[in-house]
Amino acid sequence: MATVPYQRVLVVDDEAGIRQLVTTYLRNEGYEVDEAADGEEAIERFERHEPDLVVLDLRLPGIDGFDVLREIRRTSSVYVIMLTARAEETDKLVGLELGADDYVTKPFSPRELVARVRAVLRRSRHDDAEHDGELCFDGLAVDVERHEVRVDGSAIELTSLQFELLAALAGAPGRVFTRRQLIERVWGWDFYGDERIVDVHIRNLRRALGDPADAPRFVGTVRGVGYKLVAAPS
Repeated sequence: MATVPYQRVLVVDDEAGIRQLVTTYLRNEGYEVDEAADGEEAIERFERHEPDLVVLDLRLPGIDGFDVLREIRRTSSVYVIMLTARAEETDKLVGLELGADDYVTKPFSPRELVARVRAVLRRSRHDDAEHDGELCFDGLAVDVERHEVRVDGSAIELTSLQFELLAALAGAPGRVFTRRQLIERVWGWDFYGDERIVDVHIRNLRRALGDPADAPRFVGTVRGVGYKLVAAPS
């Protein structure tokens, strides 16, 4: 069995077979695992145990996964990997807009899911950012050690993944990062999914920063290439 620092994953799915399969694979990797079969139980267990990551099926009976995700994001920036049906492209987009960090489509390989979990949690342990201290720009401050962001002096709430995207860009202001380079820095080199997930998270990051895409103060687009921090250092 793999040895990892104590970390807890909450697995939420109404299908007992899927929960059991995912739980077995995660425990074999050394993770502590909680399970929930519906939305109400998911919220209760999340609030009680404060997991490091949530694997969340969006199609749940009663309180669905979208509402569970909204409730999680109301108080927490914890990592969320959502499970979606292969044909439900809209579910993926809505989930990402609500603050999910990644998705896996059903049917899925449990090894792939575990690899996603491992990559995210390894990133959170070892690679929070390439720089220590506070990175300051015109109208923007990124405090890497405290995971805090201020825009024009006001604190801004970001998810963990949004913060990591911003920290990656802020660590090399003016440098253009391709989607693949941002994925390797934030999701990990072993990311399996669609690179366009970066576009959704950049859009969410801009919205949180109050940064319009057509006249960006902070995160600019280089058409056909990628993204860069355009704010001048201060």
